[in-house]
Amino acid sequence: MTVIANIRRKAENLSREAMYDIIRAPVITEKATILSESNQVVFRVAIDASKLEIKKSVETLFGVKVTGVNTLVQKGKTKRFKGRPGVRSDVKKAYVQLAEGQSIDLTTGLA
Repeated sequence: MTVIANIRRKAENLSREAMYDIIRAPVITEKATILSESNQVVFRVAIDASKLEIKKSVETLFGVKVTGVNTLVQKGKTKRFKGRPGVRSDVKKAYVQLAEGQSIDLTTGLA
């Protein structure tokens, strides 16, 4: 069995609780607001989540049709805390393209 087949099977068998673990929070920035005009929504997701898992989670939790998912890992910045160097955690973001006519109201969480 190929790796892609395993990922697909894993994405199909997600529980609702696992979906909430994958989709952490919406990203509300100026760029995300501009993208919402073109049927895109940005979410902060689990660092180990695959595109298929993200797609399945958004479709199930919000009741919308997803046409595409693009992901990126934003590397954590090096910062100083009380004079000692530290590193912020890496963050994975998902840019989710919704089907024409679909939308997610992030203020209420309803589709």
